This record gives sequence, C-alpha cells and structure tokens, in this order.
Amino acid sequence: MQNKGTTLLIVEDNHDLRNGLKDILSFEGFTVLAAANGREALNQMKAVHPDLIISDITMPEMDGYAFFEAVRTLPEGVTIPFIFLTARGERDDVLRGKNLGAEDYLIKPVPGRDLVTAVQSRLTRFRQLQLAQMEGAYQAALTALANGIEVRDRYTRGHVERVTAYTLAIGEALGWRGKRLDDLRYGAILHDIGKIFINENILKKASTLTEEERAEIIKHPLRGAEMVKDIPYLAQAIPIIRSHHERWDGTGYPEELSGEEIPVEARIVAVADVFDALSSTRPYHSAYTTEEAFDHIINSSGTHFDPMVVNAFQRAWESGKIQEIAAKWHNYPIESEPLP
Repeated sequence: MQNKGTTLLIVEDNHDLRNGLKDILSFEGFTVLAAANGREALNQMKAVHPDLIISDITMPEMDGYAFFEAVRTLPEGVTIPFIFLTARGERDDVLRGKNLGAEDYLIKPVPGRDLVTAVQSRLTRFRQLQLAQMEGAYQAALTALANGIEVRDRYTRGHVERVTAYTLAIGEALGWRGKRLDDLRYGAILHDIGKIFINENILKKASTLTEEERAEIIKHPLRGAEMVKDIPYLAQAIPIIRSHHERWDGTGYPEELSGEEIPVEARIVAVADVFDALSSTRPYHSAYTTEEAFDHIINSSGTHFDPMVVNAFQRAWESGKIQEIAAKWHNYPIESEPLP
C-alpha cells in the first residue's frame, strides 16, 4: 500500500470514535497510534515522531489547542501536519484553529472517505514542501562546492552565482520555464566543477599557458561530467558541464562540436560564462566594462556563440536584467580561466 510506513497519531477522548478513526486509517495502510488526550499524546511522541496528527479540541487534562502549541514547541514537531477534528463548527473555533497554524479543520461527524482524502492531501503537500526544501538545500550545497573550487584564487568571488543568474536571464528570454530552467540552473552552477582537478598554479597563471597546461584545462569539462554521471538528479547538467567551452564555429573544446551539435543549454552557459569572464578583474587583464563585454558577445555571434542565444542575451540586456545582475556584484571581482 502507498501509505505503508506513514505513521499517524489520533488524539481523541471518545473511545469509540478513536477506535473507529483508527480502523478507517489502518485499513488504508497507515500505522496509527492513538491517545485519549494531549498529555498522553505528548508522552507517546517521546518515542515516536508521527508524520501527521489528528486531534480533537475538547479533551480532559490537555485540550487540542494546548496540545497543538506544545507540539509546535518541540524541534521535531514544528513541521508535523496537524488536523483538528471536532464537533465544534462555530466560526470563531475554526478561525482560532487556523490562526494557530493548523493545516486543516474537520467537523465531526466526518465521512471516512473525506477523512482519508484530507489526510492524504496534507501529507502530499507536506512532502512537496520537504522536497522543495531539500532541493533548496541541495542547490545551496552545490553552489558552495562550486564556489569552493573557484575561491582557490584570491580574484574569485561570486562567479558561480553570477554565471547562474546570467544563464537564467537568457533562458527566460528564450521563454523557458519550470523544470527546464531548473535543469539549466544546476548546469550553470556546476559548469566548471571539473576544475577541481586542475593544479592551482595553472588556474592562477597570468602568462600564456604551456601546451601541457592547456591540455589540463581542456580536460576539465570531461572530468566534470564524469564526476556527476552517476547522480540521476544531475543528469541534465552533464551536457552543460561537458560542452560549455564548445564554439558555434567548431573551434572550441573538448570535442570541437559545432552549431547545433552543441547542446543548447551549453550554448547558453557559454555566453553567460564568457560575459562574466570579460567583465571581471583577473591577474592577466583588467575587467571590461559591461558595455564592452556586451559588445564582444554581440560581435561573436555566429563564430563563438549561437546567434539565437546571442539574440536572447541581447533581449535580456535590453530589459536591464544583465546590468542588474552585474551591478549587484559590482564590488566582488572574480577570476575566471583564460578565454581559449
């Protein structure tokens, strides 16, 4: 059953109703605990953390409102979905329950199917929020990892965030939304993760690279793609990591792809990455102005960059989004690898 492994806690002082609710929900595959009042329920929660609580309001020793507030003071109880189930139907009682922050308020007698539907919908919403929080934490961790690679050089700060922001601005100008933008975001964050394998002295070098040093630089997209190939969640980032240094005219690396052989996501990140490299201070040259960097991107359309992506970049520029991102990070110079 899909509900197997999900634990519910029913808090109800009426013995027959408590058992009836337990039977209904147990039949649906839930593991159901039961308590006669709030104090008894809190004692049970010392050993078990329920996934959702259904509680009456009028109960001896500790009523539902007091129980709710006690649950929310527990570190593990802050996020537990909470449903009030009561015979009270007055507007003030309903408002009080909702104002406290309860997820739902059901009036007795509630049909079994309505009860199950309410429980499942609240659990689904809670899991969606958990997933969003997990993804947010995951993204923050990946950004920290990527920045950890970049900050080996004193000139590096904000490169990952800026490239990601420019990338998303271009994607939005292309009309991309939802998951497609999310996939683009992760690719932008991780685009240079393969640089972790490059010697720090090569990354910092201000003079022309030797053939051996350039060979190390050229390997980093493939090494980065290899790093994440076994992580299903990052599968869509692999083409970006692998191909963001390819050029529209076929003179890029590591595979000398050209035109539409290059994944479109990588073509987008290529524009964002080069624009950021040009408009940033680094050991071997001073930063271009944003206008100079913009002109370079426009003039490289059809050679270095996909004309369609350049047009989208220009629309993002004309809307002011690119300048807004650049201005936000104006006081944080960065270093990026030499343009090939």
